[in-house]
Amino acid sequence: MDELELRKKVRDIMFLNLQAGYSHYLKTHFVYNKPSFERYPYQWWWDTCFHIYILCALGEYELAKQNLMSLFAMQEPDGFVGHMIYWQLLLPKNIFTIIEAKRPRGYLRPHMSALIQPSFVAQSLERIYEKTGDREFLTLMLPKIKKYHKWVISNRAFDGDSLITIIAPVESGIDWKPSYDEVLKFSGGPANWKLYFKMVFSQTGNFLDKYDLQRIKNANRFLVKDVGVNTINALDLYALSRLCEIANDGDGENYKAHAIGMSTRMLEVMYDEADDAFYDVYGPDNVKLRVITPTVLFPMALPKVPTDLSNRMIIRYLKSEEHFALPFPIPSVSISEKSFVPDRQQFRGQEFLWRGPTWAFYNWFLFRCLKEEGFVEEAAKLRETMISLIERSGFCEYYNPLTGEGYGAERFTWSGLVLDMEI
Repeated sequence: MDELELRKKVRDIMFLNLQAGYSHYLKTHFVYNKPSFERYPYQWWWDTCFHIYILCALGEYELAKQNLMSLFAMQEPDGFVGHMIYWQLLLPKNIFTIIEAKRPRGYLRPHMSALIQPSFVAQSLERIYEKTGDREFLTLMLPKIKKYHKWVISNRAFDGDSLITIIAPVESGIDWKPSYDEVLKFSGGPANWKLYFKMVFSQTGNFLDKYDLQRIKNANRFLVKDVGVNTINALDLYALSRLCEIANDGDGENYKAHAIGMSTRMLEVMYDEADDAFYDVYGPDNVKLRVITPTVLFPMALPKVPTDLSNRMIIRYLKSEEHFALPFPIPSVSISEKSFVPDRQQFRGQEFLWRGPTWAFYNWFLFRCLKEEGFVEEAAKLRETMISLIERSGFCEYYNPLTGEGYGAERFTWSGLVLDMEI
């Protein structure tokens, strides 16, 4: 597939999944791209950020701006924005849609979820500014993003150590991540109905606590400091610092200092020297969740992580056939883990993509890390893998890492991130 054909296919998918309208309740227009047309009708937090990267790669800068503005249209006075924006007056599709809804907004009018997701919003704004030089848009969005990050810092650094705590598996964006099995008291292996109900029970507790974070902390049902979440949010704070400097905003150094503090703390409590890996941790004692998923490598994107450590992690995990070096990398859990199941796993029609299959987000994020560390050949392989998967199976939600077969939602946008993977 040549570059022009690839760009055309990505553009077609993005415009197929475009949603626009007007909320009479909020008295505002909204524009966003659905991840897929049928299965995922809402506006998601980090999906929107991915779409901004894709749209900027396509040169659709105004559409990228509209996506970001719509994401913040319901921002609350304290800065909070939920990870799902329900623009249409749609009835909840399943139990998770119900128990993630933020009160007091009702289900039958535009509202948000009560949860967060990893934050690429400052990085997305930075990408828009890099491509357009639009200072007016920067001035418009910067205060909103600052306010959001202040909320996260104030409300989710539960233990006063800079690290963000998530209160539900879905807050990581990697809902069924195998490293959470220990916290959920699931025996491990492929996802099944037992894990489903443990997830429901954990999240229902948050709902019954009315998302009172102090009550949720005291209940200690699911309190995890996820490596991916904290790496991405630290990167976002670095980007926010740079944007503040461009805008002559005096808060830049504060955000940079907080990002450095997060990175330092990750090295202290998440890094395992024997394994050369960064593990998710849980509870006030920061107990390590020793499961090898691609996020064990994420901190190599941070300036505080030494280059020699990054190199060791790349060789030990990404280039090893015992972990991630499969025909169509990167699988969402190491092949060495009992939870690794590359084929379709179904329960009530939901395929559990985080327990084996290849996922475009991991390839895109680690492509950036590899390129930055000088592993250009390995980075190029991830890009070639994405193109090969699109040629073989189309724009699917996820793929079999052994055969390249596509699973999940079709006409799914995330594979379009390949356009942002430039060598």
